[in-house]
Amino acid sequence: QVQLVESGGGLVQPGGSLRLSCAASGSIFSINAMGWYRQAPGKQRELVATITSGGSTNYADSVKGRFTISRDNTKNTVYLQMNSLKPEDTAVYYCKVTLYDTRYRYLELWGQGTLVTVSS
Repeated sequence: QVQLVESGGGLVQPGGSLRLSCAASGSIFSINAMGWYRQAPGKQRELVATITSGGSTNYADSVKGRFTISRDNTKNTVYLQMNSLKPEDTAVYYCKVTLYDTRYRYLELWGQGTLVTVSS
């Protein structure tokens, strides 16, 4: 069994910074892509950023230059550093991880979500 645990959300003022973390644990053989998505109230879930096992990254246009995704393969953890936050970044942020477990099953897992609120 594999679990994802997110942390790092909270309330921040416009222009501030937050760092989200998502750690995978359990019966993991290998992790492929890792990513962050967000869902604002009344809107569909959207991609924020992804990172491949080789370290290639992809960002939504709305966060380019402000957010940075990274991963620590020794800790099975993906991070999202968010700088210059804007009120429109307010959303529940979800991590998504694709991996093979120790039974060689391909799994696509979502974290429980963490709320980021940008407000003065």
